[in-house]
This record gives sequence, C-alpha cells and structure tokens, in this order.
Amino acid sequence: MLLTRASEYALLSLDKIRKSDHPIGSEQLAKELCIPKSFLAKILHNLAKQEILESHRGAHGGFTIRKDLGDVSVYRIILAAEGKAPSVFDCSQYQDSCPHGMLGGCAITPFLARFQGRVDSFLNELTLDELFAEN
Repeated sequence: MLLTRASEYALLSLDKIRKSDHPIGSEQLAKELCIPKSFLAKILHNLAKQEILESHRGAHGGFTIRKDLGDVSVYRIILAAEGKAPSVFDCSQYQDSCPHGMLGGCAITPFLARFQGRVDSFLNELTLDELFAEN
C-alpha cells in the first residue's frame, strides 16, 4: 500500500500551500492540481484535524501550514492522508488465502518486519522541509 493517491495529493497540496503567501481553498487547489474536489477536501480536512494545516474561514479563507516544515515527517502526512500507517506488505489481507495457513509465522515474516521497520524509520526521519528542498 505504501503510497496511494491520497498521500500523493496530500504532499502535492502541501507543496502548493507552502509556496503561497495567503490561504488557499480546496476548490482552487483541486483545480490547479486536477484533483477531484471532494476527495481533496477530505484529505485537507484530515491534515487540519492532525494540526498539520490550519483552516481559515471566510471570503479569503483556505488552508495554511500550521507547523514548521522541519517538524512534520512524511510518515505523519501519510498517516493523516490514508487514515492508517503506511504498510509495504500487509499479510492480513491474505489471511483467508495464505497457502500455508501460517499468517505471521511464515518464513518471510522476519524479512517483512525488518523491511517495514526500515521504511518506517526512513519516513519518520524524512521531514517536509527535506522533501521539498529536493525540488
């Protein structure tokens, strides 16, 4: 699962919002990024709920970034956008079809756990500041 469109749209929106000197509404962002407005509005609402964005009401309302970009990890953005932690491989979705009936106890479980741990560490250490500095 790692990154779906929700995570991608969250990161693209945050990039636009950080570059703006005024709040940007979901409708404007959806139009500029060619993203369905209702889907984007839900993502932005989740980011605001997690105190990553701040929502401003009124005629000139919209969203601004609430936290310093160096204090927000990409892991946290994915968690807010997806509603769950990022997962490289999720055996639980194959519970009924596991060929060995050994869910969580098969030969590759230790590898998957180490791999997931490394991905989690990388995403937790990568801040928005670092991510956006690369472009």
